[in-house]
Amino acid sequence: MNRHLPATALAAALSLAAAVPAAAQQAGIALPAALKSAGHIVVGIESTYPPMAYKDPKTSERIGFNVELVNAIAKELGVPVKWEEMSFEQLMTSLTTGRIDMIGTAISDLPSRRDKLTFVDYLATGAQPFALAAKAGELKGNVDLCGKTVGAPRTTSYMPVTVAWSEKNCAAAGKPAITVNGTAGATATRLDLKQGRLDAAVLGPEYVAYLMADEPNTYAFVGEPLNKTLFGLAFEKKNTELRDAVAKATAAVMKNGAYQQALKKFGLERQALPEPAIDAGQ
Repeated sequence: MNRHLPATALAAALSLAAAVPAAAQQAGIALPAALKSAGHIVVGIESTYPPMAYKDPKTSERIGFNVELVNAIAKELGVPVKWEEMSFEQLMTSLTTGRIDMIGTAISDLPSRRDKLTFVDYLATGAQPFALAAKAGELKGNVDLCGKTVGAPRTTSYMPVTVAWSEKNCAAAGKPAITVNGTAGATATRLDLKQGRLDAAVLGPEYVAYLMADEPNTYAFVGEPLNKTLFGLAFEKKNTELRDAVAKATAAVMKNGAYQQALKKFGLERQALPEPAIDAGQ
């Protein structure tokens, strides 16, 4: 960059720099000095999990609930987003080493992660049972899963959560246990269900909502999630100043209607939180 700017260009640059945090200042949100200096917020994201963050198959554009939420939060902060695409495995390391300011991917706020991270929680999630719509009359509530064959990806927490729920709510109540089949992933779970190898399946409610939108009248929720956890925007544990600024911006987005609009767009209304929370995941 040329260090010697014409006076008019320099004045314009200074004017722009002063305007960047204006929205945040008007909203009463104190921006960290580093964010003011950078003039943008660097957000790490992994775009392979619809409807939270994924690539539009027609345009390859990054879309999803988290994309819209983070952009709305950045608008409240008065800074643009600089996205850094990476694998899920790289996100936490990139955050703790300072490569990114925030994780914008759908990541669960778990106590085991809070030794290094701190979270602004914005959406409820969990292990959601669902079945083919044709079985909706037979499988209405969670207890109807007792004695059935239920699939869940073996590499996720959904499988052990389903086993534990069956032990507590089926076997302990004198009902036949759920036969839990481990699958090779979400796609395999969907295929096994459609081909009749499973009575029901368990995935994240947000992904089930995506499947229901992708194939209307094909799937139906069965009861409520077997456990309840929270998705959070993640920050390096010591970076509480940025976390608190984002929490205030998230509260503003929830208040001004942008949050509800994004929920409706991606079919996530049943997962809404009334307000953001800090490190509230269990």
